[in-house]
Amino acid sequence: MSPGSGASTSRDGVSFDTFFEGWLVRHEHYLEELLTAQQQCSEYQGDDVKDLITRVLSHYQQYFEEKSRVAQRNVFLVFAPTWLSSLECASLWITGFKPGFALRLVFSSVQDLSREQSERIERLMEETKVEERVLNDELARVQESVAAPPLLEMARKQARRTNVEGGREEALLTLRKALEEVVAGADLLRMTTTMKVVEILKPEQNVRYLTAATQLFLNLRNLGLPKDANAKG
Repeated sequence: MSPGSGASTSRDGVSFDTFFEGWLVRHEHYLEELLTAQQQCSEYQGDDVKDLITRVLSHYQQYFEEKSRVAQRNVFLVFAPTWLSSLECASLWITGFKPGFALRLVFSSVQDLSREQSERIERLMEETKVEERVLNDELARVQESVAAPPLLEMARKQARRTNVEGGREEALLTLRKALEEVVAGADLLRMTTTMKVVEILKPEQNVRYLTAATQLFLNLRNLGLPKDANAKG
């Protein structure tokens, strides 16, 4: 591993940890707004609802943009994120939520879909499955092409700043570049899938969908942190 890369890894992790703490505070505030809009829908005008949806989507976009900057500096860090609990890490698909799961959440959170909306979501699910398989296959090819050890093992070594054998340095650089492309592709699929869902749903339906997604994120975190604390204790 090149000199100073360990220190860089540490700085990147600390930097994102700091960003994530602030992002979580804003996340909770947005959940409160979404719940209020859902419970007091008669008092929310159309433009107010659309503005809230835009701000929530921008909030998620901010997370992906910051994560992308970290990945460009050290992609291994996003495969072993120090800012997430073990439970949250176990739920990840290529460093983030699986787009197909986000689509299934539509059916559980929005009960008044029209037939046309349901058919469009189902078509989107099939298209997304194909793109997920392509990315899964690409990730598998990346590891095989450089005879890499298990990805999680390498990610943990990089996150802990453990030296990688000198003979693997070139393979590591090749792996890093290829992984950056896979992560970028996965993040793009996540965001484009979400935007397509938003286009299909009506504003009030989007409020329910985004409320469910925001709650799920926090619920998973609230379950995972105590488990990690108990494991350490």
